Amino acid sequence: MRYPLTPIFTRPWLLNGLSLRLIESHYENHYGGALRRLNAITEQLESLDVAKAPAYVVNSLKREQLIALNSTLLHELYFASLAFGDGKPTDGLAGALSRDFGSVDRWRSEFVAMASGLAGGSGWVLLVYVPRDRRLINQTAGDHGQTVAGGVPILALDMYEHAYHIDFGANAKAYIETFQRNIDWPSVEVRYEDALQVAPPRPLVQKEFGDLPGVGVEEVKAMLDAGKPVQIIDARPRSYISRQQDIMDGAVWRDPEHVQEWVGELSKSDPVIVFCAYGFHVGCKTAIALREAGSTRST
Repeated sequence: MRYPLTPIFTRPWLLNGLSLRLIESHYENHYGGALRRLNAITEQLESLDVAKAPAYVVNSLKREQLIALNSTLLHELYFASLAFGDGKPTDGLAGALSRDFGSVDRWRSEFVAMASGLAGGSGWVLLVYVPRDRRLINQTAGDHGQTVAGGVPILALDMYEHAYHIDFGANAKAYIETFQRNIDWPSVEVRYEDALQVAPPRPLVQKEFGDLPGVGVEEVKAMLDAGKPVQIIDARPRSYISRQQDIMDGAVWRDPEHVQEWVGELSKSDPVIVFCAYGFHVGCKTAIALREAGSTRST
């Protein structure tokens, strides 16, 4: 396949503090160069007999293809992030940023600090929506090759020196401040709304233990700290516990192969929490055995 050139979205002559010369050079030389490189690498890969080519050749080409592809994608997002405006997030984005960062100012402080940390070096600062967590995060990306798996970037700041040296020289701080004034927030909000439509990964289901409730260590700790009566069973197999004498404070070890011999010692009114650092299935099967024996509050 051949990747097409994406027309520049923003109107460079309307930007505040970013010169037409800078934007045109950036677009033509760096975005255009990445696109030409991507097409050349892709063409080479398509003509390669991967069954006969050395593995290091294939891996090298695929790595370079990843870098070039990410460079084109991030540059397209960068130019689409710029427009003349007042630099203030739309109401929708302001609400989302406040929800996920505490406030718009807190988001901006973190974003700017991350960009400042890349000054004199290279990389990207991205505002990314993560469908799995249903929230926005800031991230950095170096060498065009690092992204949050499953994330959807909606705002990009290019911190490679080619993005600002024509106008700002080594003054990256002034460039970062100028970028903030030129963020096209309405377009960012449109991308955010699109990202919200991306469904999170469907949760994995252990069919064998699907109806068995789980409990996190934080919740267990909160129960213990609150003084709630709870029975904690360490269900590691005898062969394992005989070699590892460490045990959680407040827990009692019980042999998972002989549940019927000790189930009568448990209170039927207080919850039972079973854990097994040896194997997931051992702890779950022990909890199921306790439930079948009448301890209905076992997890």
